[in-house]
Amino acid sequence: MHSNHLLLEEPIRMASILEPSKPNFFPAMTKIVGTLGPKSRSVEVISGCLKAGMSVARFDFSWGDAGYHQETLENLKMAVKSTKKLCAVMLDTVGPELQVVNKSERAISLQEDAIVVLTPDQDKEASSELLPINFGGLAKAVKKGDTIFIGQYLFTGSETTSVWLEVAEVKGQDVVCVIKNSATLAGSLFTLHISQIRIDLPTLTDKDKEVISTWGVRNNIDFLSLSFTRHAEDVRQAREYLSKLGDLHQTQIFAKIENIEGLIHFDEILQEADGIILSRGNLGIDLPPEKVFLFQKAAVYKCNMAGKPAVVTRVVDSMTDNLRPTRAEATDVANAVLDGSDAILLGAETLRGLYPVETISIVGKICAEAEKVFNQDLYFKKTVKYVGEPMTHLESIASSAVRAAIKVKASVIVCFTSSGRAARLIAKYRPTMPVLSVVIPRLKTNQLRWSFAGAFEARQSLIVRGLFPMLADPRHLAESTNATNESVLKVALDHGKVSGVIKPHDRVVICQKVGDSSVVKIIELED
Repeated sequence: MHSNHLLLEEPIRMASILEPSKPNFFPAMTKIVGTLGPKSRSVEVISGCLKAGMSVARFDFSWGDAGYHQETLENLKMAVKSTKKLCAVMLDTVGPELQVVNKSERAISLQEDAIVVLTPDQDKEASSELLPINFGGLAKAVKKGDTIFIGQYLFTGSETTSVWLEVAEVKGQDVVCVIKNSATLAGSLFTLHISQIRIDLPTLTDKDKEVISTWGVRNNIDFLSLSFTRHAEDVRQAREYLSKLGDLHQTQIFAKIENIEGLIHFDEILQEADGIILSRGNLGIDLPPEKVFLFQKAAVYKCNMAGKPAVVTRVVDSMTDNLRPTRAEATDVANAVLDGSDAILLGAETLRGLYPVETISIVGKICAEAEKVFNQDLYFKKTVKYVGEPMTHLESIASSAVRAAIKVKASVIVCFTSSGRAARLIAKYRPTMPVLSVVIPRLKTNQLRWSFAGAFEARQSLIVRGLFPMLADPRHLAESTNATNESVLKVALDHGKVSGVIKPHDRVVICQKVGDSSVVKIIELED
């Protein structure tokens, strides 16, 4: 990878920095995934989140039961109806997550240099001297001198609720540790992270499978976020499991890279997964702090070249309790966009944060500003060079559509697609204008009844940078004639006009299939 990965186009006019940000119908090309929880589960707050720019709702099963999340999801459906904003659903698995079992939920005070014992005996009461955990193999996995981190679930790193321990000795199944900093563990859920140690637990646990086969199937989840993905085999097993669950064979799997093991096998994982989530919180414990940004840049670049969405987490932690991000956080969000991220995932900020709507709004504004100075020209050349020649038919059409749109300064690219693949390929070349992907429903049958497919494909593009889906009328089927394509195009252009993306005399690039061939055409709009 070259060091001039993405340089800003020079020069940025200083005067432009003083111009106020303009509100757009599409707040930013970069998408925002919001985790719904105690502070963000009412219809009112979710509606605010959707209007502010959230396009994927993440349901995290590390806490809360299926009933609780179902209530939240029903509220999300009502909010989608009232705001008329599409939103996809992501189920986040628990995976091999190590947790401290504090049944009494009383605060536990830990003093620097004191001794605390980690025990697999979950019947014991948690105290300052003894912490029961949910894993019996810890004594076998660690050795003297290893570092263990315990933090509040979705720790932001700035709380006084996280503690570093150093393993002093292993006694039978118990692990005796020295406390490295004073802290108070308050709250119901605490997770344990051990630097660079392999935990011998399955990636998709029985509890995860139960949640997916009940809650996941009932709600036709669009994305499965596979926590602690360590090998390509983890993704293959998850896909095999989903393939047996009716419509979930369409669910996309996003591999969550959280530790050194996932990093080592990154290339193979990327080949198998539909997208990647860089879990910077846990990676920040497994990697030295000075290496985290290197991994982010390398991983996002690889995702971009593969045309698979890259999602970055843990960006504005301080907004969990504050109305404004720190300068470092604001710059971090912009840099994630300039690195090429498709989406920003908010965790604690929306789950238990005090300002979920404001957080989404500010992150969206920062993304929009960064997109204005994204060096598209350099990016396009790099992508074309990486793809090489001869290009596949679809790849060549997609890159040509983007090049044409930029040359004629089109205000939007309209792409007709049934599987969503063509639209994703166009987005891969990062056009500077929005891509309206018009998903044409397909008629399918299970021998008993006919049904339309297409909603999955439309929602799944809600995590791809620059893609804005709309579902065509089912009366216009994917195998339809040119005449019906024209009427669907009119609906798409009207949608663009209403949302303010298209104005009179604008040029629009259209990418569609006519018979067996793909066509790119440029039209200029009348008054």
